[in-house]
Amino acid sequence: MAKDFTPIVKRSRRLGVVLGKEKAARRRNYPPGIHGPKQARSRARLSSYGEQLQEKQKAKALYGILERQMRKIFEKASRKKGNTAEAFVQFLELRLDNAVYRLGFAKTRRQARQMVSHGFILVNSKRVNIPSFCVSIGDQITIKENKKEKGIIKQIPEAMTASKLPSWLSRDEKIFSGKVTAIPQGEELDQIFDPTMIVEFYSR
Repeated sequence: MAKDFTPIVKRSRRLGVVLGKEKAARRRNYPPGIHGPKQARSRARLSSYGEQLQEKQKAKALYGILERQMRKIFEKASRKKGNTAEAFVQFLELRLDNAVYRLGFAKTRRQARQMVSHGFILVNSKRVNIPSFCVSIGDQITIKENKKEKGIIKQIPEAMTASKLPSWLSRDEKIFSGKVTAIPQGEELDQIFDPTMIVEFYSR
């Protein structure tokens, strides 16, 4: 599968947002490259299309997904009754790799995606190694027993302490287990990007 190997800090600076907790993106809040500071001072106002494209790029960078996956999520959201922009963010949040991250089982979404791909995660006691797998209400997410001695798993207590558990998930910290108890709603759908603009972009 294709991957974006652009450093996360560089992407943060290019898009003008902080993706994760990158201090460098805050310290050098201008685009990467030798002309970055000058571009920050003289950056022209984007067209409507440019603004929509930038919001899409923010979402792709935040969740670590590619264009084909993003379009599939939009198509899935557009088939659902109700607010398409809201459904779009809900489907992003319900990705397995994001749920693992939200549970505090990983420090970043990138690390969570790696854990899923390498077979660390069970959903309802069955191994699922597809990061884009969509979890549902009632799904139990656990760490595979024979993986609990791995170094990456030993970081989980620190990650759980640093993370804020959303209301649509519950967690048993002692056994590294979580459960999807609801669909993300309201303020929990607020993101660094505008989903309405992304819907407009794909609806053109």
